[in-house]
Amino acid sequence: MSKLPQWVGRLGTGLTRLAHRLESQQADMLGPDGEGDDAARGPGPSEDHPHGGHPSGGTPGAGAGADDGAGAARGGTEGPEGAKSTEGAGGADARSTEGAGGAAGEGAGARPEPPSVPAPPAYAPAVSARPDPVDAVPWGVRVAAEAGWRLLVLGGTVWVLMKVISSVQLVVLSFTVALLITALLEPTVTRLRRRGVPRGLATAITFISGFVIMGLVVWFVVWQVMENVDEVSGEVQAGIDDLRRWLLHSPFHVTEKQINHVAKSLREAIGANTEQITSAGLEGVTVVVEVMTGILLSMFCTLFLLYDGQKIWNWSLKLVPAPARAGVAGAGPRAWATLTAYVRGTVIVALIDAIFIGVGLFFLDVPMAVPLAVFIFLFAFIPLVGAVVSGALAVVVALVTQGVFTGAMVVVVVLAVQQIEGHVLQPFILGRAVRVHPLAVVLSVAAGSLIGGIGGAVVAVPLVAVANTVVGYLRAYSQETALRAVPGPHGATASATAPVPPPVVPPGPPPGEGGG
Repeated sequence: MSKLPQWVGRLGTGLTRLAHRLESQQADMLGPDGEGDDAARGPGPSEDHPHGGHPSGGTPGAGAGADDGAGAARGGTEGPEGAKSTEGAGGADARSTEGAGGAAGEGAGARPEPPSVPAPPAYAPAVSARPDPVDAVPWGVRVAAEAGWRLLVLGGTVWVLMKVISSVQLVVLSFTVALLITALLEPTVTRLRRRGVPRGLATAITFISGFVIMGLVVWFVVWQVMENVDEVSGEVQAGIDDLRRWLLHSPFHVTEKQINHVAKSLREAIGANTEQITSAGLEGVTVVVEVMTGILLSMFCTLFLLYDGQKIWNWSLKLVPAPARAGVAGAGPRAWATLTAYVRGTVIVALIDAIFIGVGLFFLDVPMAVPLAVFIFLFAFIPLVGAVVSGALAVVVALVTQGVFTGAMVVVVVLAVQQIEGHVLQPFILGRAVRVHPLAVVLSVAAGSLIGGIGGAVVAVPLVAVANTVVGYLRAYSQETALRAVPGPHGATASATAPVPPPVVPPGPPPGEGGG
């Protein structure tokens, strides 16, 4: 029974805290209109307890008196505990009342009234919204930007492709030369197969005969040069002496001392650059090894292109995406036909040039006429530039060995043959299928020589011709595909666009002239 008053005090304290909490929530719900101020401050003694009684329901001293009496009856040992519990309950009640009142006050003060925004005056100008940045950019700038980044992507792709080609230059040139040789020899394989020769045997006969002929041509050129090198050296020395005498008696007033000084400078330059000449000779050995490697690789590629060219092409088509495969499949045979026509036409034109210029050199008694004719045939595979270089070489040999008159006559012969070639032979033999603009020819030869040297100059023009054919076909194919994708007219549109036959006039006299 000693703990009963203490439990009753705690119950009263809890009920008081609950009442204050409910009043605080009610004040918050009422808002800042001032109706909950009295509730927030808590009940006063005149409202809840009009007689000043204790919240527990008794008089202020009832609890204390009961505790004192109980303590006195229990012999004085529990009296102090009762007093302490009473004091503790009263202090807790007072602290809870103050805490509830402070919380209610803070809650009411933490909700400021929203500020009112005044309406803009009538004379204030209307502020328009900012446009979309995409709409603010002019149309021309947008088009230029779209084209610019696409050109950058294409330029980067071409640059990477050129880097890859430069790193494997020997392989690319060898395969391209193999394509040219295959385009030259493939018609022979086709003819042999039409006559019943098996594919393997036809390929072997064409391959062996073709490379034997090319090897004999190279051997003949080397043999002729080695046979006539002594004679040409003597004639060159004699030509230099004639040039020296002519300079001494020319109107340029060249003296013997000046000529000797020039000759001495040449000898000193050769002696000072002996190390560079030796290193160039070593590099020449490396070039010879690379040339032999390229020849063997070209022969190997040519053999398999002649035998399995169709299978290789079908396998290559599988690497193309399916939507573009039909167009590429149609462009491939046309590109091959263009390449074949170019190679065969170039061989025929080069052969005619070599024969006519070689005959002219022979009748003008120019030494090494046959080797010079072979050089003209080989350099004819480089359009425009090759003809100029081979013709200039023939003129120099004639000028040094036979004099000015013979050199002038060689110039006339070379120019006459080249004019016939450019205006008659090439349009008639090559036709319009491989016609390329002269500017494109010069630029392609220059770019090919910079990338791959002489080999790049040889393969540049046929690649440009093939690319021209492929681009033209793909453009026409895309236009045809777009027209097929457009739905045809139907319904009223079809009847409006359908051809209407002319009205049939019945036989008889014209209107207004009939009898009756």
